[in-house]
Amino acid sequence: MPPDQPPRTALPEPPDTDASAPGGGYPDSVDYSDYADYEAEPTAPTRRRPSQLPAQRIRWGLLAIAIGAVVAALATMLISGFRSSHGLEAHDPGSTEPTGRAHSAFGSARPGDCLAWSTPKALDLTKVNCADKHLFEVTAEIDLSKYPGREFGPGSRFPDMLRFSELRDEHCAPAAATYLGGKLDPRGRFVVGIINPGEPGWAHGDRTIRCGLQLVSATGNATQQAVGRVRDSDQSRTFEIGQCIGIAQSLPTNEAVDCAKPHAYEVMSVEDLGAHFSGPPPAKDDQDKFMQDECGKVINDYLGGQDALLAKTLTAFWDNIDARSWLVGSRKLNCFVGKGSQDGFSTITGPAKADILIDGQAPVPPPTSGRSTPAPLPGAAPPR
Repeated sequence: MPPDQPPRTALPEPPDTDASAPGGGYPDSVDYSDYADYEAEPTAPTRRRPSQLPAQRIRWGLLAIAIGAVVAALATMLISGFRSSHGLEAHDPGSTEPTGRAHSAFGSARPGDCLAWSTPKALDLTKVNCADKHLFEVTAEIDLSKYPGREFGPGSRFPDMLRFSELRDEHCAPAAATYLGGKLDPRGRFVVGIINPGEPGWAHGDRTIRCGLQLVSATGNATQQAVGRVRDSDQSRTFEIGQCIGIAQSLPTNEAVDCAKPHAYEVMSVEDLGAHFSGPPPAKDDQDKFMQDECGKVINDYLGGQDALLAKTLTAFWDNIDARSWLVGSRKLNCFVGKGSQDGFSTITGPAKADILIDGQAPVPPPTSGRSTPAPLPGAAPPR
C-alpha cells in the first residue's frame, strides 16, 4: 500500500447476524440447532401480581429493539471508510520513532493486534495495547491474491462496498468465530468488520484485507471504543447505569448521549443472570420473572418508586438473553426506563430522576383515584 494513502474500512457486520447466511455460521464446537431463533420478539406481558410492575409497563420495548437491529443492518451501508491523501505513519506501543511503510499499523497488523485512531480519516491509525481503548481488534489477515481466478489478480478492479461486505461475510465472519473458539455472541456488543487497503493501495498491488471485531452503533458509527480483548470480555450488549441512549427516527441509536439531550431510554441497572441461573439457557418466561422482580426493585432505588414511574408516564422494560448468547457466555441485561410510541420510542429530554419532557411536552400524570372526567363534547354545556 502506498505510504500516502491510509486504509479504509468496508462494512462492519450488522449487529444482529443471521448465522444461516453464507459465511455467517459458527463452528461445530457449539451446537445451536436445538434452540429457537434468536431474534427478539414481543411476548405476552406477565400477569400482574402484588408488588410487581404493572403488566402494561412491561416489554413494549422489545419490538422496537428488534426493529433497531434491522435499522443497524441498514445503517451500516452509510459507512464510506477512510479516505485521505495525507501520509499514514504508525507507532507500535512503546515506540517513539515513526515507522516506514513496511511496518505501518495496517501493513503489519496481525491477529490479536488492536488498532486505534482519533481522527475521522484515521490519519493517526496506530497499534495499541488491547488493555487500552481501541477501535478494532484484528482477527485475521487474508491475502486475496492467493485465491484462484482473475477477480483479485493484477490489474483487477477495486471491489465496491457491496463486494467488500460479501468478503466480510465469506471470510471475516468465520475468521472471527475461529479466533474466539466459536464463542462470538450473535447478539452481543461486538460485530465483525473488515479493513481493506484502499483503492490506491489496490492499484499498487496490495490485496490484503484485515478482519476484526469492533463496536458499531445502530446509526453505523464505528467510533465506539472497547477496552480489553473480546475473548476476555462479557459480550452482552449492555450499557452503564445512568447512561441515556440516543434516538433517531423514533428508534434507539445504541450510542450513549448526555441525558439532557433527546434520547430513547435511560439505563437503571445492569443485572447478572449468571448469579441466578446456572446450566442450560433459562427459558424466556424464567428470565422475565427474574427481570420483572429485579427491575421492580430498581425502580424503587432509582426513581423512588412506581408512583414516580407512573407520574412521569414512563415504562420499565428489558431484553432477553437468547440461547446462542447464553452458550457463549453472555449473562447480563439492563433494566431500562423510557416510553413507547406508535413508531417505536418517544423522545425524552432530561434525566429520569429529574424533570423531563416527552416529545417536547411535560408528562401529564394519570388520575390517582376514581374515574377521570372526559373532555366535554363540542357544544355541550359547561359543568356546574
